[in-house]
Amino acid sequence: MRHNPILLTDGYKPSHHKQYPPEVTHTFAFLESRGGPFDQTTFFGLQYLLKAYLAELTITLEDVDEAYAFFAEYFQNPTIFNREGWEYIVREHAGKLPLEVRAVPEGQRIPIKNALLTVTNTDPKVPWLPGYFEPLFVQLWYPISVATQSRAMKDIILANLQETGTPELIPYKLHDFGLRGVSSIETAQIGGAAHLLNFEGTDTLPGIIHARRYYGKHMAGGSIPAAEHSTITSWRREREVDAYRNILKQFPSALVAVVSDSYDIEYACRELWGNQLKQDVLAREGTLVVRPDSGYPPEIVVRVLEILGEAFGYTLNQKGFKILDPHVRVIQGDGIDIDMLPLILAAMKAAGWSGDNVAFGSGGGLLQKLTRDTMKFAYKLSAICENGTWYDCYKDPITDPGKRSKAGRLKLVQDGADYRTVKEHENDLPNLLVPVFHNGEILREQTFDEIRKLAAL
Repeated sequence: MRHNPILLTDGYKPSHHKQYPPEVTHTFAFLESRGGPFDQTTFFGLQYLLKAYLAELTITLEDVDEAYAFFAEYFQNPTIFNREGWEYIVREHAGKLPLEVRAVPEGQRIPIKNALLTVTNTDPKVPWLPGYFEPLFVQLWYPISVATQSRAMKDIILANLQETGTPELIPYKLHDFGLRGVSSIETAQIGGAAHLLNFEGTDTLPGIIHARRYYGKHMAGGSIPAAEHSTITSWRREREVDAYRNILKQFPSALVAVVSDSYDIEYACRELWGNQLKQDVLAREGTLVVRPDSGYPPEIVVRVLEILGEAFGYTLNQKGFKILDPHVRVIQGDGIDIDMLPLILAAMKAAGWSGDNVAFGSGGGLLQKLTRDTMKFAYKLSAICENGTWYDCYKDPITDPGKRSKAGRLKLVQDGADYRTVKEHENDLPNLLVPVFHNGEILREQTFDEIRKLAAL
C-alpha cells in the first residue's frame, strides 16, 4: 500500500508552519539517545526508513488534495493545513522533499547522548519541514534499541563462552523467536533484521526478507527443523516416545530441535531420550537439541543438562567445563530476556557446564519489551536561521534539568576513542554525520554485510 507522506506525522504538526517566527528560513534538528541501560547504541534502520517512506515516494497534487480534505475535517477548520507549502514542494521540487539528512553509518556503535542524525531543510521557503517528519525519524528508536539490546545479550553470552567454552559458536547462540510476540509484521521485519546484525539464527522470516529487500542480503539468517507442542501432543501422552521416534526417523541427520516438556521434562530426558531412544540418538549423523519450555529457567536448564549428561555422558574441555556428547544439546526458549540470560549462564557455570551446551531463543524479550523511553530517544530543534544568521535553540526545563537539549548546528566527532557532539565550527575534526539524503535522493547505501561488520566491532 502506498502511503501519503503528508499524513506520516502527528496530528498537531500541520499547524506548526503558522507558529515559527516569520523571519525563519531554515531549521536544524537532531536525533539522540539520552541514556538508558546501555552506554552505547548500535545505529540501524535509517536506510529502510528513507527507502520505504521518503525517497521512493513522490508527493503529488492528489496527495495534497487528500491531506487538505483530511485535515479540514480533522481540525474542523480548512485554513490550518499548509496547502500552499505542499503545493510549492510539488511544483518547485517535483514532489521530492527538500531536506538534507546526515547520519552515522548504520552498524556504528555510538555512545549515548550524541547526535546520531541531523535534519535540515534545503529550501528557505519550507523551514517547517524538518519538524514535520519528527515522528517518522523518531521511530528509529525501535531498530536501534533492538540492535543495541541484541548486542548486549551477545556480549553476555560471549563472555561466558570465553570463560567456559568456544567463542566461535556465538553466531547461533541467540535465536529470534519474536514473530508472534510483536505488534505487527512490520515490527517483525524491522526488529528481526536488527537482531540479525549480531546473530545468524532466526525463525522470524520477515526479518530475513527485510534485510534482502532493503539491504541487499539474500539470506541473512537460518534455522533448523523443530517440533512444537502440537506435533508432540497430537500423538497423545501414551505415545510420546513414538512422537520422538518419528522425528528422529524424519530427520536422520544434522540438527533437529524437539520440545520435550509436554508432560514431564525429566522423564522425557531420562527415560525416553536417555533410555528408550538412546541408541537412535547416538546413531544419528547430527545433533538432537532438547528444548525445555516451562519452569524456572536457571534450574530447569541445569537439571536437563545433568540428566542428559548422566544418560549420554560428557567430557571436560580445556577450560575444565563439561561438554555433552556431541549428539545432544539443549535450547532454552522460554522466558529469555536480557535479565534472565546471565542467571541461566551463572547457574550453568556454577554446576560446571560449558556454555557450548546451550543455545537460547527469545521472542518478546528480544523484539517487544522495549519502548522509546528504554533509551530515551529524542528529536529536537537545535538551531534556526533568521535573515541569514543562525541562532541556537534549546529547551531547558527548570523542573527537569536532565532534559536540557543540545544547542546549535551540531556535528559528531571522534577524538581518539572519545565521541563528542559539538557545534559545527567548534573544532576542525571531521563530521562523522555524513549526507545520506538530499532533496529526495539517497546518497549513500550500505549492504547488510557492511553493517554487520561495523556492528561486530
